[in-house]
Amino acid sequence: MSVELILGGARSGKSRLAEARAIESGLDVIYIATAHHSDDEEMQARIAHHQQQRPNEWAVIEEPVELAKTLQKVDDEQACLLVDCLTLWLTNLLLSEDKALFEKQVKALLNILPTLTAKVILVSNEVGHGIVPLGELNRRFVDESGRLHQRITEIADQVDFVMAGLPMRLK
Repeated sequence: MSVELILGGARSGKSRLAEARAIESGLDVIYIATAHHSDDEEMQARIAHHQQQRPNEWAVIEEPVELAKTLQKVDDEQACLLVDCLTLWLTNLLLSEDKALFEKQVKALLNILPTLTAKVILVSNEVGHGIVPLGELNRRFVDESGRLHQRITEIADQVDFVMAGLPMRLK
């Protein structure tokens, strides 16, 4: 049906916009959460905040790694698949002990997106607006997220950037 990418910084309003667009679609919403549950209290609070924001009738799937496989499995032309967020998914892949996992999963996602019949809304943090970060892993994360965003933008029907709760159409 269509692929939409919503980018923005932390607490920019990107998830709120994505959720509003999912509701406006009038389709059955399947929310795909990519966060790992952890002992990190701050992350637990973020997850709880997102859970409270979502309508209770939405189906929720937690998938921190095999995103393409999950999207393919639940694809339905009567569904809106909301993925929140690609940034956490990338983190999960980059931190995996399986070094081949990153390339395999990114390739799978980019290959599956154009074939889906559902409306797909992807949420991701834009992290490339700051200084070059210290540390090899941090620099790789910024580089890989930027590359992923560019590649998804080529596929996406619509791309928005959210700042201070205001969406700006990029494509």
